[in-house]
Amino acid sequence: MELLQVADAVAREKNIDRDEVLEAMEQAIQKAGRSKYGHEHDIRARIDRKTGDIHLTRHLEVVEAVENEATQVTLPYALRRKPGAKIGDFLVDPLPPIDFGRIAAQTAKQVIVQKVRDAERKRQFNEYKDRNGEIVNGLVKRVEYGNVTVDLGRAEAILRRDELLPREHFKNGDRVRAYIFDVREEPRGPQIFLSRTHPMFMAKLFAQEVPEIYDGIIEIRAVARDPGSRAKIAVHSNDSSIDPVGACVGMRGSRVQAVVGELQGEKIDIIPWSGEAATFVVNALAPAEVAKVVLDDDNRRIEVVVPDDQLSLAIGRRGQNVRLASMLTGWDIDILTEQEESERRSEEIHNRSALFMQALDVDDVIAHLLVAEGFTSVEEIAFVETEELAEIEGFDESVADELKQRALAFLEVQDEQANERRLELGVEDIVAELTGFTATQLVKLGENGVKTLDDLADLAGDELVEILSKDGAKDAPTEEEANAIIMAARAHWFEGEEQDGAATAPAADGSAGGQGAQA
Repeated sequence: MELLQVADAVAREKNIDRDEVLEAMEQAIQKAGRSKYGHEHDIRARIDRKTGDIHLTRHLEVVEAVENEATQVTLPYALRRKPGAKIGDFLVDPLPPIDFGRIAAQTAKQVIVQKVRDAERKRQFNEYKDRNGEIVNGLVKRVEYGNVTVDLGRAEAILRRDELLPREHFKNGDRVRAYIFDVREEPRGPQIFLSRTHPMFMAKLFAQEVPEIYDGIIEIRAVARDPGSRAKIAVHSNDSSIDPVGACVGMRGSRVQAVVGELQGEKIDIIPWSGEAATFVVNALAPAEVAKVVLDDDNRRIEVVVPDDQLSLAIGRRGQNVRLASMLTGWDIDILTEQEESERRSEEIHNRSALFMQALDVDDVIAHLLVAEGFTSVEEIAFVETEELAEIEGFDESVADELKQRALAFLEVQDEQANERRLELGVEDIVAELTGFTATQLVKLGENGVKTLDDLADLAGDELVEILSKDGAKDAPTEEEANAIIMAARAHWFEGEEQDGAATAPAADGSAGGQGAQA
């Protein structure tokens, strides 16, 4: 019974299952038994779960041919001892209880301690593996090289130096609050990783301070942090009668100040979230005022124009404000002053007007009218509907038709020149016949050393996009379109490879798709 009392005490202290402790004890006794009777024997120990009695036995397996005399016996021998025995059965011989010597007792203790520690680690991992994303409180147990070990009560966690706020130092016994961002099972036991710099740490702190967030009335849609310095948090209310920003700020700033205090004075901008990208970006750049925005949906870029006196505020110290706004919204943000935007716009108008004057052989009045209507290239004029062009003030159908003819003629000349240049560069006709390339793009390929079908087939999709998008070209294919072009260029590699079903073409990434036929 004494063994059972010890097992119960250990199970309670370590908060692990009683059976796991008893199994550890059985393995320890088994190891001591093998030390006494010989390691070559199959010695097994069992502790009676009711009485605590120890049963030590030797097992012999019944086999057709004996390979190990210490653990195996033949069937005829087994039948003499146990009528009805068959292959695969075990003969069990009881052994007298062993008297633990000092060495055996020490070995048994080590086995029990190790097994109990393993069971405790398993319990810790199972307890914390589903707690990712929670905030926990603990006491600092030790600090080594800036890394903090935190005692969570029933487990230990690691708070690495790079997950601490700048200029933040802890001493043994300090209370710390942190966010569980990862739980991993490693050879030395489960590792619980904490963070005080993770964006979601701040979001969870707000959920603790603001009941409306906890109840789901207000949602935190995005968080961006420069830990210890400044942060932005975007909130949205599912109830139109509740102001999400006001609820997060609290009476006289009490709620936000509680979070700021925990984050060592980190300044927090609370931003109303919006489903419209332009509105969201404008809100995110607060406190700076924005005069105008221009969206580029394809590249997820947004151009923001601010008054001259708001530029430094919009950019922030060392670019902090615009960087956080970009992280919060997921858009790349370019900031221009009204003067810069005006100068750039004037330059664009001048350049486009000059292009139209030269390409279409028209005066500056007509060129300016085309620019004012939003035309940016000769291609747009060449392929626009005549009726649409004729609607411009001062134009009629004959003028519109003449402009389209001149635009088409200009493009034809350009294509001829590009084709001549392509031939000079040595780009093969078979490459030019592939669908998806303009004459100008073929010249770019030649200038970048892509002249044969094999040259093109050797490229990756992103490499092709990079070549064709140089010099700000707007007609570059998407990566998906580029991949389709490259696969078409590789088609000749696979021709004739599958003969009688014996060969398989290589995969698109160049790896073997199967075992090829041998000559």
